[in-house]
This record gives sequence, structure tokens and C-alpha cells, in this order.
Amino acid sequence: MPTNRFTVATDDQLSVVDITDRVRDVIPEDAEGTCTVFVRHTTAGITVNEAEPRLLGDLSDALGDLVPDSGWDHDELDGNADAHVRAMFVGPSETIPVRDGGLDMGTWQSVLLVDCDGPRERAVDVVVTD
Repeated sequence: MPTNRFTVATDDQLSVVDITDRVRDVIPEDAEGTCTVFVRHTTAGITVNEAEPRLLGDLSDALGDLVPDSGWDHDELDGNADAHVRAMFVGPSETIPVRDGGLDMGTWQSVLLVDCDGPRERAVDVVVTD
């Protein structure tokens, strides 16, 4: 099971980035099975949904509204408890079917990286299994 890794740079504290093409690029042409996309950070997550820009903004706004920026015990350590809690709601990975070397997703589905503690560079792993 080879793991492919790429990095994604984000621009804002709370960013949603469509990484679908980056994921597609590392899937072998003859792959069949499943693809797991995993972000290697506790303040970021991966989800599958539509990559329409207004919806991406709505997701950022919803996560910001759902989790207050301050007032968390963990903030005594490094001041980013809100980012950790937001990332827990999203989750660190998604598993997607692979057919004929491509992601077998619905018409409007995209793979999205949700960075809750940017701007920074994030490492994303892609593992394809039979």
C-alpha cells in the first residue's frame, strides 16, 4: 500500500480548499478499490461535498459560528483550542471508491481540505487499497 503525500498551502485562519485534482493525480491509472485521504494535523480535516465557492464560505462561517474563538481550557497551552474542536467536527479522513483509476464520486462531490488553524502548509496522505 504505497502512500502518496502532497502539501496544501492555505491563506486564512479558516480555509476550505478543493483538493480533488491533487488526489486524482496520485491515483494509479489501473487502481480499483478504495482511496483514503487523510490529513496529518489535529487542526485540519477532510470532507466530501460540493466545491461551490459560496458553499465553501458557508462551511467556514458555520464552523466559526458553531465553535467560539475563545474561552477554552486548551487555550492556556497554545491558543488554538477552537481550531482543534472545529477539526474534530470535520474529521481527519474520507474513504472514496476507486474505479478504473479514478475517484468514483457523484457529479457534484469534491474532496475538500478544511484548515481550521491557518494560514499554514498542510500534509495530505492518499492511500489506495484493493
